[in-house]
Amino acid sequence: MRDLGVGFGHLLRGQRWVVRHGKQYGFGLLPGLITLVLYAVALVGLGMYGEDLVTWSTPFADHWTSPWSGLFRGFLTAVLFALALLLAVVTFTAVTLLIGQPFYENLSEKVDRDVSPDGTAPESGLPLWRELWISGRDSLRIVVRAAVWGVLLFALGFVPFVGQTAVPVLGFFVTGFFLTEELVAVALQRRRVDLRARLTLLRSRKTLVWGFGTPLALAFVVPFVAVFLMPGAVAGATLMARDLLGEETGEGASDAEVSAAAAAEETATP
Repeated sequence: MRDLGVGFGHLLRGQRWVVRHGKQYGFGLLPGLITLVLYAVALVGLGMYGEDLVTWSTPFADHWTSPWSGLFRGFLTAVLFALALLLAVVTFTAVTLLIGQPFYENLSEKVDRDVSPDGTAPESGLPLWRELWISGRDSLRIVVRAAVWGVLLFALGFVPFVGQTAVPVLGFFVTGFFLTEELVAVALQRRRVDLRARLTLLRSRKTLVWGFGTPLALAFVVPFVAVFLMPGAVAGATLMARDLLGEETGEGASDAEVSAAAAAEETATP
């Protein structure tokens, strides 16, 4: 259970890191804002035309007596929108990371250098197009896995009592796991850790992953919150990656702290 607190601690430390490094935080917001606009347009479009889509796809219900046709199609419309929201939450991180790959790679490297005892950061040595290809391919695999879990949980949601109590809680734990995988991938991909090895690594410390990812999944339900937490989540995931691999990690000093220390040293020098 200790790992739950450790995972949450990585999340908080990541948020503190980006607050101390305002420039990195500002750049890190851009991909999330772009993704948010794209998703908002898609969801608004679904809200406007979802009912028409359901009506078009269920011609067999045209001849049903009232009110069954309306109730059936209304239920399907609600289910369609709920699934779209779930898919948006699950894929938001993957799409944002793909759009912001250069931003988040740079941010993750800076976190590594800041907390590394020797001030260095691992580098993949791969060209950008290759990194984008690997990131996109792995993200698609994770989205497929998450979609399978989503369908399973949706089906379990119809089970009386369990569907209204245990399933939502389980859903946030599952979402938190996949969110963490996507975020940790930024740092682990630079270390040439492939998807299979990443999943094995995360499964070996599930409580650590849940401590980091589950609170984030709860926060990411609110789109605007997701945008503002994303840079810190990448920073925190980098710290978690170092923890998972047993790499030594220091607290890291902010630019202001470093400058203040240097000024104090100069003043003290005769």
